Amino acid sequence: MPTTITTARLEARISTDLHLMLKRAAEIQGRTMTDFVVAAVQDAAQHAIERAEVVRLSLSDQQSFAQALLAPPEPAPALKRAFARRKKLLRAE
Repeated sequence: MPTTITTARLEARISTDLHLMLKRAAEIQGRTMTDFVVAAVQDAAQHAIERAEVVRLSLSDQQSFAQALLAPPEPAPALKRAFARRKKLLRAE
């Protein structure tokens, strides 16, 4: 069963200088301008999403994070009180 690919149109007004630059870059890569722009936009979108969703830690931060998971610190008094209050509230239901 063949898969149907849906598409959407994207239009943008750009300067003549940028249009010429995109055209030249596409020609250098042996691509159509549409293919060049779509690939560039997709790459930029993937990088933007990755930067927003992926947390990168230095080696020392990774070690600190792992240590905190393996040996968590004692909860602060305020946290202990919050847990006790939560437990009391849940029993009241």
